[in-house]
Amino acid sequence: MEKTSKKSAELISIGTELLLGNILNTNAKYISEKLSQMGIDVYYQTTVGDNPDRLERALELAKSRADIIITTGGLGPTYDDLSKETIARNFGRKLVMHEPSRARIEGFFKKIKREMTPNNLKQALMPEGSVIFENKMGTAPGCAVEDDNGKIAIMLPGPPREMTTMFENSVVDYLSQFCDSIIASKTIYTAGIGESTLEDRLYDMMTTSTNPTIAPYAKEGECILRVTAKCKTKEEAERLIDEAIEKVRERVGDYIYGVDVGTIENAIVKLLKEKGLRAAFAESCTGGLIAKRITDIPGASDVFGMGVVAYSNEAKMKLLGVDEAIIKEHGAVSEECAISMAKGIYEASGADFGLAVTGVAGPGQSEQKPAGLVYIALYDGTEVKTRKLNISYTVREMVRLITANYALDMLRRAAQMR
Repeated sequence: MEKTSKKSAELISIGTELLLGNILNTNAKYISEKLSQMGIDVYYQTTVGDNPDRLERALELAKSRADIIITTGGLGPTYDDLSKETIARNFGRKLVMHEPSRARIEGFFKKIKREMTPNNLKQALMPEGSVIFENKMGTAPGCAVEDDNGKIAIMLPGPPREMTTMFENSVVDYLSQFCDSIIASKTIYTAGIGESTLEDRLYDMMTTSTNPTIAPYAKEGECILRVTAKCKTKEEAERLIDEAIEKVRERVGDYIYGVDVGTIENAIVKLLKEKGLRAAFAESCTGGLIAKRITDIPGASDVFGMGVVAYSNEAKMKLLGVDEAIIKEHGAVSEECAISMAKGIYEASGADFGLAVTGVAGPGQSEQKPAGLVYIALYDGTEVKTRKLNISYTVREMVRLITANYALDMLRRAAQMR
């Protein structure tokens, strides 16, 4: 949470490997998100190879439409690392040796007991008059330089770990001089409600609210809302946000599974821990995805002790005690089979909840059992709850993802009632 700025920025990602698709440009995503939080508008992003002439043209274009240019890459010791030289020339600044950086680079090679080749000192040459950003994760420092017209270039290393550490430790403080107010936001997570229905319930708030704003985001298999306020103080912004969230709760109700929780599995592990409850999973079409998502969360061992992937009919009968008659009469993809699986995992695990899913993930299907047909059952020792899904996707990954989301939401709602 930082102050907002009246300035705009353009990102220039430098590296031929980016253009070739050899690596994913995570730097641009990270920097854009951080600048948004600071209220600095990003209207353009450019990717350019390791070519001084093309970088020069990209710089001129960026200077014509942005106040701050942030580059990543091209600060290393090799012959094709020409970002600093090109930018310094474009900004009318000569390169000079920055002695603290030189000493740090030499000390790095002494520490690792390796001979330093002379080209490594190229990394310590910095534009005259620039602000230097120490690289705590590598050898190439970054910097910020201003030209005679007030345009600013911020040069950051390309390796994501080096770039993100430098941004957090140095660049945020540097950019704060251009900021005059606070932007804060919170994210509302929902499950079991479609994007169109969510918008219908909140349409007037989304379209008329200006501070805070309420913006929907479609996430794979679920919908989220980001509530953002701009104020002079953090406390004032959070007050406006919390008031808006309460109004959203009044309209959306228990479709909301948390605020700033990140994922539904985060929310469930926290909820089960608070209530001292445990769950066990019997999965067919999801192939262990539900158990995987829960065990991705630290501390999951407190709430989850057993899961079974029973893909074949034989496994369902042998491991979960599903009666062969159920499969013969109703099929493995049926409400009856899901209920039997849920009861079987409940009895085998001794957990408070037995959750089961069975369905057709696709793309293979039949007229009676189309892709996307899924049955979910939840058993708590006394009551069975079921849900039938007809998922419109025929892509296996999406059927599995949406099934897991609905199943986890059933578990969340049941746990909240305990």
